[in-house]
Amino acid sequence: MSALPARPVYTVSRLNREARFLLNESFGLVWIEGEISNFAAPISGHLYFTLKDADSQVRCAMFRPQARLLNFKPRNGSQILALAQVGLYEPRGEFQLIVESLEEAGDGALLREFEALKQRLAAEGLFDAARKRPLPALPGCIGVITSPTGAAVRDVLSVLKRRFPAIPVIVFPTKVQGVEAKAEVIRALGRADRSGLCDVLILARGGGSLEDLWTFNEEAVARAIAACRTPVVTGIGHEIDFTIADFAADLRAPTPSAAAEAVSPDAGEWIERFLRLENRLRLATGSGLERWNTKLGFLDRRLRQAHPEQRMRRQYQRLDELETRLRRAVRLGLSQLESRLGIHLARFARHHPVSRLQMARSRVDQYQGRLVAEMRRRLEQSRQYSGELGHRLHSVSPLATLERGYAIVRRSEDGTILRSYRNVKAGETIETKLAEGTLLSRVEECRE
Repeated sequence: MSALPARPVYTVSRLNREARFLLNESFGLVWIEGEISNFAAPISGHLYFTLKDADSQVRCAMFRPQARLLNFKPRNGSQILALAQVGLYEPRGEFQLIVESLEEAGDGALLREFEALKQRLAAEGLFDAARKRPLPALPGCIGVITSPTGAAVRDVLSVLKRRFPAIPVIVFPTKVQGVEAKAEVIRALGRADRSGLCDVLILARGGGSLEDLWTFNEEAVARAIAACRTPVVTGIGHEIDFTIADFAADLRAPTPSAAAEAVSPDAGEWIERFLRLENRLRLATGSGLERWNTKLGFLDRRLRQAHPEQRMRRQYQRLDELETRLRRAVRLGLSQLESRLGIHLARFARHHPVSRLQMARSRVDQYQGRLVAEMRRRLEQSRQYSGELGHRLHSVSPLATLERGYAIVRRSEDGTILRSYRNVKAGETIETKLAEGTLLSRVEECRE
């Protein structure tokens, strides 16, 4: 027994840990689709659920940072598509998936994509009613863009033939489902629009699931429809089916047959309309001819009554009368002008520039004399007033008081005027201001 090699012995924790490492390195991130069950969303914000299909199930965990990025609410029974890390929950040794992101699988994801694209294109104004073009009342040619082997093309051609068989129809074949359908539909739209042969285009397809109709939910197809100069009518799927192409088109019909009816006039109605117009034209022509005959007879009678020679005679007489009135008016106007000219000449003589200059010169001399006299008078008044103010100022001046024998005494140190012996001390220097000069003294004694 001692010669046998030692057997490796794993602990449970080591086994689970190495199994987790092995799973992580072997699989990495994988996409997995399934149905949610046993869904739990505790207060921590993490999500725990089981992902199952018809035969198997696996436990999943999605932590709060990734769960907060979800744009839908997972629930039991939801069919989802998960991007997950394959792993092992070591404490219990359970195989599980650590989910990084979730998407709704099938129609759910497609519907979300449909709504997002619809809102974005609507915000750009691609679906605005202002850019919708009116359909021609009587198209010269109708273009049909659809699969040449589908039921839709048979329905459209049948309706067009029944309603107005005289209108020519051009079928632009294209795939309406599959990977290549988008590019073919865009090419067919461009070819039909550039040809200039059609007055209106029908983009048609029979019914199907959301995935079957997804070609008509592509952004490139919607922009190709909007870029067409020719009006586009869509008849895609059944009445309940709506696609992005329906919103971009100039008119949306619930079915291909309804689209054919929308673009084609009813031949019976047009025939009835032509018959009504023919009757109206016949009646209008007859009544118009009758009115013209009546008017022609009336004008013939007036022409006989108003012969050109008679009108010329009346015009000659009128011309002579106007000539006489013109001569009279000219003479009267000349007389009035001569009278006004005399009046203006007399007024001009009274206002001759020489006399006006003499009057102005006389007034200037008069004003100059008055100005000089007034200046002299005011100067004398100012001189007298200044002398009077000088006398009054001198009477109240301290210099006059000093001339009467008084003096002004100040402390030499700070120039303070002394009014009492108490304001000075013995030994201080004082300054005495007299009428003539100043005395500097030292105080020997202060008495009351």
